Amino acid sequence: MIFGDFMMGARSRLLGPSIPFRFFGAAVFFQFAAWVLIVVYADEMPGFQGGPGEMLAALHLVTLGVAVMTAMGAAFQILPAVTKRPLRSVVACKATFWLFFPGVLALTHGMGHQQLWAMEIGGGLVACGILLFAGLVADNLRQVGDMKVVTDHLWVALTCLLLLAVFGLSLVADFDYGILPDHLGVALAHAVVAAYGFMGMLALGFSFILIPLFGLSAPADERNGRRAAWVITGGLSLTVVALLVGNSPLLFAGAALGVAGLGLHLRVMAKVMKSRMREALGDSFVLIRLGWVLLPVSVGFGLTAAAGVAVDRTGPLFGFILVFGWLLSFLMGVLQRIMPFLASMHTVRPGAKPILVSSLTPARPLRVHMIGHLGAVLLVAVGLACDSGLAVRLGAFSGLIGSLGFATFFANMIWKLWRHHTKGRKC
Repeated sequence: MIFGDFMMGARSRLLGPSIPFRFFGAAVFFQFAAWVLIVVYADEMPGFQGGPGEMLAALHLVTLGVAVMTAMGAAFQILPAVTKRPLRSVVACKATFWLFFPGVLALTHGMGHQQLWAMEIGGGLVACGILLFAGLVADNLRQVGDMKVVTDHLWVALTCLLLLAVFGLSLVADFDYGILPDHLGVALAHAVVAAYGFMGMLALGFSFILIPLFGLSAPADERNGRRAAWVITGGLSLTVVALLVGNSPLLFAGAALGVAGLGLHLRVMAKVMKSRMREALGDSFVLIRLGWVLLPVSVGFGLTAAAGVAVDRTGPLFGFILVFGWLLSFLMGVLQRIMPFLASMHTVRPGAKPILVSSLTPARPLRVHMIGHLGAVLLVAVGLACDSGLAVRLGAFSGLIGSLGFATFFANMIWKLWRHHTKGRKC
């Protein structure tokens, strides 16, 4: 029923296009910026184990700049349509962006140049943006009685969002004041909560709306979807505790539980895909499926590094596969489907012919993006495994070209949307 609920009257509950597309546009920009940093500082990536520097900045350009920006734009646009409840304040939605966007810029600048004052200012702005976003979403969800499979995921995601903000601020403060007994343990817990907890649960939850929508499929199995959510939550909880207290057996138990829950979720999604009416799903689902595959692969690399096996190689591979492999692949696949769909809905008005989704989805720039992204994931992974800065740089160039293709797609869509509304005002 979730798919039908989204479509029924969704147009009347959408926010103005300037709100979600400012977040999506920022995500497009930050993807490009992340690849630029890696191209320039590729030699620093092999063997990277954390700490301030350009690689830490590049990782956060993706996790905060792409992932959280995308999450904010998608949540502000999709939730009111699904829950049938408006967000409390459009002004607050805009304020979230104007706190978060400069915050990401300042924080990543501080990380790259090892300037604590910039990291502290940026971290404070990011935290304020996160708190405002979490408050808006929680207010929208608190009286929703149906669509439990989605709300279960989102409540866990919001909890993880607050945790990652606390961990992140603690890590920034630790650089200056030395307040943490185990900086690495907290940093790893921060990464797990961010990529698997907040973005993972958000992506898995919204999949129950978006995957049937994209494929014109039957609704997903909500009972097994909820079971998967709580099994994954149990695995996340054990993993975070294990990282904070340094308990290896508990870490492996948490990872095993999380992978079991993920397997159940992917089984549900596989059934959705089999029931789809739309056969040709395009390049976007190459990236979505790649994300699904690399999500458990990232867990494997993480456990291998935790076991002490070739940590100088498996550690960087874990971070790269987690952030650029699973997270960035899945998000870019979803964005290239949801943005034209939402843009098309914003062109529906009396007396005017709406713009078709197909005309907002040019094949060539998206094919450039897909090929560039796939090349980047492969070449950078090879570079990290072989300790080759050259392979990393070649992969980053491939990712950079792909990001330019995606930016071209986004600019073309915004131009057509602006031109359509401009003509409407003239009429």
